[in-house]
Amino acid sequence: MILRKSNAGQWLQLYALILIHASSCHTPTSAKTVNPDGGELHLQQQQQLQALPEPRAYMPDSQNLDFVYHDHEELTRFLRATSARYPNLTALYSIGKSIQGRDLWVMVVSSSPYEHMIGKPDVKYVGNIHGNEPVGREMLLHLIQYFVTSYSSDQYVKWLLDNTRIHILPTMNPDGYAVSKEGTCDGGQGRYNARGFDLNRNFPDYFKQNNKRGQPETDAVKDWISKIQFVLSGSLHGGALVASYPYDNTPNSMFQTYSAAPSLTPDDDVLKHLSLVYARNHAKMSRGVACKSATPAFENGITNGAAWYPLTGGMQDYNYVWYGCMEITLEISCCKFPPAYELKKYWEDNQLSLIKFLAEAHRGVQGFVFDPAGMPIERASIKIKGRDVGFQTTKYGEFWRILLPGYYKAEVFAEGFAPREVEFVIVEQHPTLLNVTLQPSKRMEGIGGAMVSVGGVGGVGGAVGGLPGVGMYRPIQAPQHYRPQMPPYAAAATSDVGIFSTISNGLNSLYSNIFG
Repeated sequence: MILRKSNAGQWLQLYALILIHASSCHTPTSAKTVNPDGGELHLQQQQQLQALPEPRAYMPDSQNLDFVYHDHEELTRFLRATSARYPNLTALYSIGKSIQGRDLWVMVVSSSPYEHMIGKPDVKYVGNIHGNEPVGREMLLHLIQYFVTSYSSDQYVKWLLDNTRIHILPTMNPDGYAVSKEGTCDGGQGRYNARGFDLNRNFPDYFKQNNKRGQPETDAVKDWISKIQFVLSGSLHGGALVASYPYDNTPNSMFQTYSAAPSLTPDDDVLKHLSLVYARNHAKMSRGVACKSATPAFENGITNGAAWYPLTGGMQDYNYVWYGCMEITLEISCCKFPPAYELKKYWEDNQLSLIKFLAEAHRGVQGFVFDPAGMPIERASIKIKGRDVGFQTTKYGEFWRILLPGYYKAEVFAEGFAPREVEFVIVEQHPTLLNVTLQPSKRMEGIGGAMVSVGGVGGVGGAVGGLPGVGMYRPIQAPQHYRPQMPPYAAAATSDVGIFSTISNGLNSLYSNIFG
């Protein structure tokens, strides 16, 4: 339990809650609200409730998570207590440790938290990759709290948790956070890990060779996303107010690097859409107002990463190119480490965006790839024609791809099977279900084509027809995903390791320290 109050009024609210809770003598242990048994409240209790302010953020209960910054020990206690209290909605695991031995905790929030249920996409949030940008860290803790306390009362949250597995990594850089200072809006103290590495410059890069030594935190994240087929991801930062989408890097030379030219992906329409979903559901972001007079303003609250400022070794490009996961960088506070009393307002600004963004995983196409016997084909590679960043099927033949309404062709490949091309249509109202049956390559003669069925999704989350006896699984092996061929101009860029590269990296570091 983490209870810290900043004024007498909050203590009175907490005391009223305790009185209400104590008077409900038959309250079940899985209570989620102040009236968990669902019965009528006595008049005195109703009056006490009416005296409390109407909560927008979460339903108050006896294990209230306050709007303060939580150190690593407090964060760990909160996650463990939440997992123990809501075992049917949460699962807690560590993907590794920081340099100084702090666990990199991930909380799964879902109605099937311990196992992947067939048909449910996996999505994720990552916070605090820069240790001195902890607003996202606290927002993710409150998001966890909101999900578990609202599951029984909010139908939208119930639908989301029933049909999605949400993985939340509140802090990727706990060591950096430990040396950061509250109230510091700019600068680099705490930004880096304990060895002085910027973790958002420490991933493999598509355009330029990244010679920085891999760090335990980034290695843990790379291993994590190699084992789970994430469809959608958001990385929470501070220092600006904008949703930034890939590519973060550019094939241009150092002298063209700071010309503010966009570097667009084959899925630019989708990534812009995802960014707009977050910005438009945010209280302020879509206005595109600059944080300071000297900082840029962003039209509609979104930007292409490289058009803002290019960087090498970013996490969102790695997610997208290596694993086909649509990741957006979410800059959610003008001040990197604002005073704690502002956290409640940040939660009110971001709460709806954080929820609506995850629901976009159910947009586009999803389905299965089978062999002629109806058995799933694992690691079948799929590429949408005209979009050269591909993706692969899971152990049970599942795939997902976020797409906007329109007509598409998919190319499907699998070892030992003849490649096929299938056509399908995406509509706005619901995702399209696309099941593809591939024929063995040795039987290609005389075979007319792939067997394809297309239709609306009738429900997800259970066993799938054609997969007798298949239940749930934990993904364990890293898939080898399709990646687009390196453009010819990028090959020259990878050799940029001399003095100009040093100058470019120095400018990049200075710019990112100022703006995020």
